[in-house]
Amino acid sequence: MKKKVAVAISGGVDSAVCALLLKKEGYEVMGITMRLLKTEEKSRKYLSIRGVEKAKRIAEKIGIPHYIIDLREIFKKYIIANFCEEYKKGRTPNPCIRCNQYIKFGVLLKKAKQLGAEYLATGHYARIEYDKEKEKYLLKKGCDIDKDQSYFLYRLTQEKLPYILMPLGNFTKDKIKEIAREQKLPIEENIRESQEICFIPENNYSEFLKKYLSEEIKPGPMLDTQGKLLGEHKGIMFYTIGQRRGLGISNKVPLYVVDINKKENAIIVGQENELYKSNLEVCEVSYVTEEKLKKPLNSKVKIRYRHQEAPAVVYPLEDKKAHIKFAQPQRAITPGQSAVFYNEDIIIGGGIIEKVLG
Repeated sequence: MKKKVAVAISGGVDSAVCALLLKKEGYEVMGITMRLLKTEEKSRKYLSIRGVEKAKRIAEKIGIPHYIIDLREIFKKYIIANFCEEYKKGRTPNPCIRCNQYIKFGVLLKKAKQLGAEYLATGHYARIEYDKEKEKYLLKKGCDIDKDQSYFLYRLTQEKLPYILMPLGNFTKDKIKEIAREQKLPIEENIRESQEICFIPENNYSEFLKKYLSEEIKPGPMLDTQGKLLGEHKGIMFYTIGQRRGLGISNKVPLYVVDINKKENAIIVGQENELYKSNLEVCEVSYVTEEKLKKPLNSKVKIRYRHQEAPAVVYPLEDKKAHIKFAQPQRAITPGQSAVFYNEDIIIGGGIIEKVLG
């Protein structure tokens, strides 16, 4: 009897080829598409009616049943609202990590099981392998390092990994595109890939935050690291650590945002060298293979998606927190982003950056 798998089909090339590969492997495949946006806002992803229609055509081409799941209210509550709240606090969140935890591998996984599927498959470039010796599932980087998405998946646990498939992890992006062309899948080849957040039209953060946080916008002082007033900022939600452009101040040497003081509603700017720090604290720590860390861990830590992981020691703390000390200072460590711990190509775990300690 064929094993049943629900593939999260977005309308893009990765999820389409994911479904195709699994069908060829002998699975009984169904397509499942999330509707996440309330309007027809422009977006690089396929979250509204337009995207649903694309996903439907892909399912028809592959020859699999297709289901539409309306998660608009849940997406707004757990992802968009949290995104805005984090910016109100002067933090820079990564909503993709939260979406994977609560939406894709939370609500959607449950929906897939309700439809009779044994597995949920996605087009992520990452690998899931079972370690017989440890009797644990491992989450590993995708083989295509340029497209590896393991950073976004560190909150997956042993309870969920047995029910998740990621067949693209062993392929390169170029190979996936080649398969799509060979099979004549109805994919728009000219869609530009980017790292934009899917629910922000045209990647315009300022306009999006103005729309959702109009009553929360409060201009305040822009200070240097010595406390000298240099100008006025437009609202702390419009700035992030490491930002140089759009500060509205002139100086003999380039200045960058080095801190955001929510309590004083102040933006602190400094020179390039003041962006480098070695110590930070993370909260909401989640481990893939362990319940919790019992002793300091020598690891390589990535502080943002496009950051090259660097040697560090992770010191476990109480209340799902950890202290991270890098061997060398890292540039623009940003509260709200996630710090993810690696052992070679294996993801150990990670947490949300809460404090930068110097």
